[in-house]
Amino acid sequence: MAFLESSTHAYQSKLYSEFADIYDKVFARIFYPRIAAVIRALNIAPGAKVLELGVGTGLALDAYPSHCHVTGVDLAPDMLEHAQQRINLNGWRHINVQEMDAMNLKLSDSSFDYVMAFHVVSVVPSAARMMREAQRVCKPDGKIVVINHFRSEKKLLAALDRGLEPITRRWGWHTLDRGEVFNGLSVDLERVYKTSRRSLFTIAVARNRKAAPDAVNAAP
Repeated sequence: MAFLESSTHAYQSKLYSEFADIYDKVFARIFYPRIAAVIRALNIAPGAKVLELGVGTGLALDAYPSHCHVTGVDLAPDMLEHAQQRINLNGWRHINVQEMDAMNLKLSDSSFDYVMAFHVVSVVPSAARMMREAQRVCKPDGKIVVINHFRSEKKLLAALDRGLEPITRRWGWHTLDRGEVFNGLSVDLERVYKTSRRSLFTIAVARNRKAAPDAVNAAP
């Protein structure tokens, strides 16, 4: 899940490329059940177009119904190689993956019914810019779905998140407030929830009110 557009972020790119071989083994049990449950709950309609940002090795791909059309993008070629192997092995004709920067999508405005960002917003250099791009390519009344760990609203836990920031940044991610992801977007948060009370991860489902103009050229 690497979306890195300069040498400043070369470390994270190298990290995710080297991690590709063991990514599924490490994260399948942690992330996949939650992702699959979220996708099922969306009741994606036949013919819907879905964009997954940070598709990585394609961990989530078999959770999508075969009656929709899925495009997965990522900047880590080693990750995408694994995703393509998964697609070929399963003979999926409704899924394709492309090397692309989530903060500068080479995709048309208002072209997807769903835009998914699973455990991605804390990885990109600018979550705000990525989300503007997500809104731009999402159709009006389409859904933008984010799964991520957000900084706790409780002061003690928020302080713990900040204290761990130097460590987490070395591994390629950082903590965010939920507002840093959704503020400034023309969206309605329809549902914000966790799959269990003890979960570190929050699911946010937003309805796109309109396409975001000039998202690529907006200030970070």
